[in-house]
This record gives sequence, C-alpha cells and structure tokens, in this order.
Amino acid sequence: MKAMAITDLKKIYNAQTAALQNINLEVSHGEWVSILGPSGSGKSTLLNIIACLDRPTSGEVRIYDTNLVALNPKELALFRRENIGLVFQQQHLIPYLTALENVMLAQYYHSMVDEDEAVAALKRVGLGHRLNHIPAHLSGGEQQRVCIARALINDPKILLADEPTGNLDRENSGNVYDIFKQLHAEGHHTIVLVTHDEEAAKLGDRTVKIVDGRLSFDRTHSV
Repeated sequence: MKAMAITDLKKIYNAQTAALQNINLEVSHGEWVSILGPSGSGKSTLLNIIACLDRPTSGEVRIYDTNLVALNPKELALFRRENIGLVFQQQHLIPYLTALENVMLAQYYHSMVDEDEAVAALKRVGLGHRLNHIPAHLSGGEQQRVCIARALINDPKILLADEPTGNLDRENSGNVYDIFKQLHAEGHHTIVLVTHDEEAAKLGDRTVKIVDGRLSFDRTHSV
C-alpha cells in the first residue's frame, strides 16, 4: 500500500528563494524513510508540508490517497490530527503539566481522554515511573520520550520526526532510536525521519538526500 506520493513539489519563499525544487518521492505503508541533508537544504520544509503545517507553491502531496493541496486550513488541521504524529527537536511540552497530562492533552484535542491508554503509552517508552513529573523534573531524553508517547497516543498512520535527538547526548539518542526501531519492527506506522546524521539515517529502510532543495539520491539500505 502506498502511504505517500509526492509529485513535482516546489516551495518558493518571497517569490525568489526556492526551498524545494521538483521533489518526487513515494513511500510505502510501514516503510521508514530517512531524509538526510545539511542545514538549510530544505528537508524540514518538506517535512512541514507532509505534516500539513505548510503548503507547497506547486505540485501534489497525497497521503493515503488524500490530496493535501486540495484541503483548506481547517481540513488540513483535521487530517493532521487524525493521521499524523509529530516529534520535534524541541519538545514543546506544557511546562506546568505532568508527563501523563501532556500525553492526555493530545488525546483531548483528538477525541476523548483515556488515562489508562496514556499510562500505557508512557510505560511503552520506559516512563511508567515518571508519570507525575513535570518536564523540568525530567531529563532531556525523558522529555523526548514523553513527546514520542504523545505522538503515538492517537495511533497515527504516519510518524514524522524532525531531528528528534538533536539536543540529546549519545546514550539518550540511542534510547530514542531504540523506540523508533521497535515501532518500525511492529509495522503499524510509516516513519519519516529528518536528520543530518548519516548513521541515524541508515537505521531506516531508505535514505533520501536533499541538497539545495533538490533530491540528490534515493538509496535503499541492504538488510
């Protein structure tokens, strides 16, 4: 099953700065695709378009046969809420809410709150003992695991991660990627990871490299 089809995608800012140029990309359901590139290459712009946070200047983006370009802002927000989980480099946790409450907040905006499901999500990422801690009392790695639990709580079809270990040390980065590898092995989610780290990119099924807004190569990794 095709999870995503991007055709002739362009993104131009200020009528002259081309962030993306003629991007063509297909991603299968359950596949892990790493988008590799240096700072300013356009990889985060591409992720933001897939995440319904930005619009292309031209081209088409289809996610599970829904044409994102045809959706209005309200429909884009609804589609993102129902289908996409987001993990950013900056955690964007509510500072006065506990880990459990931060995850339950995502449930609230999706449909209805289920505390047992939120607890299970945090236990899944190894934080069953930190449910009632606010972000200031969690390490950077623990905060990022809360973000992963929050991204997964509504069972999204696509998990998007933008430099999710950019602020973490090697040990905590490894813990985060172990969670991604487990999720990938289960096969329920399509994963798109944006990174500048070539070793992290190799954890996926494919690496797509973007340089100066253009697709440089699309390489499948050997098993």
